[in-house]
Amino acid sequence: MASNFRISARHSNSDVEVRLIGDFDGTSACELLNFLRDNCNGGVRVFIDTRGLKEIYPFGVDTFQNNLYLLKGLKLRLSFTGKNASSIAPERNKFY
Repeated sequence: MASNFRISARHSNSDVEVRLIGDFDGTSACELLNFLRDNCNGGVRVFIDTRGLKEIYPFGVDTFQNNLYLLKGLKLRLSFTGKNASSIAPERNKFY
């Protein structure tokens, strides 16, 4: 994991707000996937805020997008926000 990567989260009702902070590399992508798998379940809306990301590595994006299938059974609704949202967000048909 990038040494400066952190995930900050806040749960409220059926929503989870996730804030990504630092650099997003392959290991950071795996950490995000694991966090979503372990902490977000059952039709939860997840808002992933990308404003805190400094550097986004292509391998991190590929790792995240290519492993979203691991979350398929969780029925998550992911929404990406912030200036880096379009860099990380999968095309809609890749996740659903």
